[in-house]
Amino acid sequence: VQLQACGGGLVQAGDSLRLSCATSIRTFFNYYHMGWFRQAPGKEREFVGASTQHSHNTFYADSVKGRFTISRDYDKNTVYLQMDNLKPEDTAVHYCAATSKTFSNLQFGVRARQTYDYWGQGTQVTVSS
Repeated sequence: VQLQACGGGLVQAGDSLRLSCATSIRTFFNYYHMGWFRQAPGKEREFVGASTQHSHNTFYADSVKGRFTISRDYDKNTVYLQMDNLKPEDTAVHYCAATSKTFSNLQFGVRARQTYDYWGQGTQVTVSS
């Protein structure tokens, strides 16, 4: 499985960006949980949000809830991260990730970095104040 993230850039606070993550997953795209993570300089990679199998659920970190939205295009096997009202603290390299694992505790499972088997290369988002 290959993931290709793009769409990052340099924007001002309050602006929007949409990140895309194109996947090589074809027939079973429905069966993958798709996550977004980010890593700022000197910090651990942190959970941003996730779209679960069959798009049954989406989960977000508290820091982005209400501003970011995850969606999927099943024709293109692509997952998106729409980021609105961006803040300087959103500045980070953003990564998409995928896994087909199942969990006894879904909300906990999709938030864990170790859960994911496949990662994209990351795209830089820089928000100036």
